[in-house]
Amino acid sequence: MSDLSCQVPLPPAGLRARFRRGDLVRPTAGLAPGFVQANLVVLPRALAFDFLVFTQRNPKPCPLLEVVEAGCAEPRVMAPGADLRTDVPKYRVYRDGVLVEEPIELTQWWNDDLVSFLIGCSFTFESALLEAGIPVRHIEQCTNVPMFITSVQTVPAGAFHGPTVVSMRPVPAEKVVRAVQVTSRFPAVHGAPIHIGDPAAIGIRDLMRPDLGDPVEVRPGEVPMFWACGVTPQAVAMSSKPPLMITHAPGHMFITDRRDADFSVL
Repeated sequence: MSDLSCQVPLPPAGLRARFRRGDLVRPTAGLAPGFVQANLVVLPRALAFDFLVFTQRNPKPCPLLEVVEAGCAEPRVMAPGADLRTDVPKYRVYRDGVLVEEPIELTQWWNDDLVSFLIGCSFTFESALLEAGIPVRHIEQCTNVPMFITSVQTVPAGAFHGPTVVSMRPVPAEKVVRAVQVTSRFPAVHGAPIHIGDPAAIGIRDLMRPDLGDPVEVRPGEVPMFWACGVTPQAVAMSSKPPLMITHAPGHMFITDRRDADFSVL
């Protein structure tokens, strides 16, 4: 992942333009600091209401930022003028719960029956963590954030059920409380961690073998902290097997025009 060593000093619209052209395909952690990033879920209209209820019942892994009506690809609340079919660096397409493709644009998959959901992403609060003097290891190491499928089940809704996914960040023990305080200010992008400490308590066997993303160093004196993750719908897709679900590739987020501060409760 050597491409992550280079910063890309562009505003959200400039980054989206590069994603649209296909000349920048990389995880988005550390890009456009200060701007909200979002997970993407796209579903046929017949499943949209069930998924909307699913987000309401599972606000920690699926904090809803915007619903884009059927056939429309413009997220007018979070990024007017953007195009959800092209402005994400990499997508995933699931059919009947099976990952079938990872395209860099969705033109061939798109139709007017599709409803899009933007869900909060923990990359949003990483600027606040850094400002508070709390390290963010995957940014330091120029890798994707490690993500794990846990034994914690979501609350089912209609056609949707499955496990919760978490993202992990190791934090020095003396800064754990501060990390909780900082991230609690951002409930719209997962908020406080759902677990701190022993990975086995939530069904994680090995921190060096994430289910998604990349492993990061956990140093002596550091505590693993786990935040609910917007990749949860992808694990849910594999469990629920909807006929079609389109998402972002893990770590390859939609970068919005909204500021982090807009979603801070303090």
